[in-house]
This record gives sequence, C-alpha cells and structure tokens, in this order.
Amino acid sequence: QVQLVESGGGLVQAGGSLRLSCATSGRTFSSYAMGWFRQAPGKEREFVAAIKWSSTSYADSVKGRFTISRDNAKNTVYLQMNSLKPEDTAVYYCAADPAGWTTSRSPSGYDYWGQGTQVTVSS
Repeated sequence: QVQLVESGGGLVQAGGSLRLSCATSGRTFSSYAMGWFRQAPGKEREFVAAIKWSSTSYADSVKGRFTISRDNAKNTVYLQMNSLKPEDTAVYYCAADPAGWTTSRSPSGYDYWGQGTQVTVSS
C-alpha cells in the first residue's frame, strides 16, 4: 500500500506562485511514475504533469509555467506553479504508479492517490 499526502495549496493572486509537495511512502519511490492532476468544480479530473525517472510530461495549458520534480531521498514529488491564472483554480491531486514504465496522462494509469489540496487563484 502506497500513501500520498499533498501540501502547499492555498490562495494566491493571479501572477503569483505556489509549490505543491506530495510525500509518498514506499521503499522503491525512485522507480515510481508520479503524476499531478487537478479537478475544478463541475469538471473532470485533468492531467497536469508527470515524471518517471528524469522524464517529464506536461499538459499544454501549464507548459512553461509549471515544473514537476522529485527528491528521491525525501520520497517527495513537487509541482512548482508560476504565473498562476484564475483558470488554474482546482483541487490538485498527486498520484503514484509503482509499476509504471512511462508517464501516463490518464487518471486510470495511476494506482494510488492523495487526498488533494485546494489551489485558488484570484483575479
């Protein structure tokens, strides 16, 4: 069983920055494919970013503004969010795929999920 705990969400003005963290259990964290997704009210959960080893993938809507990274010594994955926009407002979820070979953009590609952290961007 893998447990994930997100932190770092909050309220920020448009143009501001936030860094989300996802602390993960598991002895082989360094081999996990990790992803960030978000879900706004009334919308489906959507892909934001993913990382497997040093390979990363981003949604077009966040490319150039968000950066996903990981610290294997701390079993933690991060999402640095810059130049935030009101349309980035959502609950952000961290997800893990311990057996993943690539970075999946589909929620169904991940086996474990965190509880989510709210990000609100005011205009």
